[in-house]
Amino acid sequence: MIKSMTGYGIASVDSGGTKYTVEIKSLNSKFLELSLRLPKMFAEKEFQLRNDCSKSVERGKVNLSINVEQTSATVKAAGIDNDLLKHYYQQLKNVSAELGEPSGNLLQLALTLPEVVKYNEETVSEEEWKTVEKAFKQALDGFQQFRKDEGGVLEKDVKQRIGTILDNLKAVEAEDPKRVPVIRERLNQFLADAAGVEIIDHNRFEQELIYYIDKLDITEEKTRLKSHCDYFLQTLAADDASGKKLGFITQEIGREINTIGSKANDANIQKLVVGMKEELEKIKEQLLNVL
Repeated sequence: MIKSMTGYGIASVDSGGTKYTVEIKSLNSKFLELSLRLPKMFAEKEFQLRNDCSKSVERGKVNLSINVEQTSATVKAAGIDNDLLKHYYQQLKNVSAELGEPSGNLLQLALTLPEVVKYNEETVSEEEWKTVEKAFKQALDGFQQFRKDEGGVLEKDVKQRIGTILDNLKAVEAEDPKRVPVIRERLNQFLADAAGVEIIDHNRFEQELIYYIDKLDITEEKTRLKSHCDYFLQTLAADDASGKKLGFITQEIGREINTIGSKANDANIQKLVVGMKEELEKIKEQLLNVL
């Protein structure tokens, strides 16, 4: 089963008047691009968090943030950064004046902004770290489940599109036998108009016709296209399915579709080929977001 590179997970844990919130979110990327936003007190844990994320996340543009909120009245505060508080307050006051909004609670709001209230401890105790780890694991589990759920939606979509390609292939197989009589009649009529029926060497005409039709034969391409589509579906259902591997298979599918289109020499088959190309392009777009 495939997983999406788009993911989101969040978890909060309260401990001794402090609320720790861990948030993980990701978008698609060819490689793992990990960005961490941590309070200073968790700086020494950055390597461990990066290591844990690298093992679990695999690939994608990932943002991990940890937020610490003091929920108890008895917080371990060392003081207030007066200059920063004044700066925040003045900015909030200016915005309120511009918007014509009341400014009664601006000071309280400014006190909650980053770095205004300073805390004594710049490091985290082992007990507190275990609490944060618990939140991290919960957020990571939610993140992975989100990826699986999104992967299920992607899987359903690409399966349906591969099914459409196979349906079009069946229609191509139904149209294929009709080509030879049409080609024969068209060439015969062309020679008759150009040189006259009485001087046509019918034996030579049949030999050249066989050679020409052999060049337009798409039997092998149809067989390979069916085989590639079946292999795509098998890979999609496998436990080790990956976007890169599926992408390689779509390249082979596209090659056979293009060859059928170039050799078809038939308007009905060309229309079916255009439909297959359209579905394949949509599959490729979806696979860009598959892990």
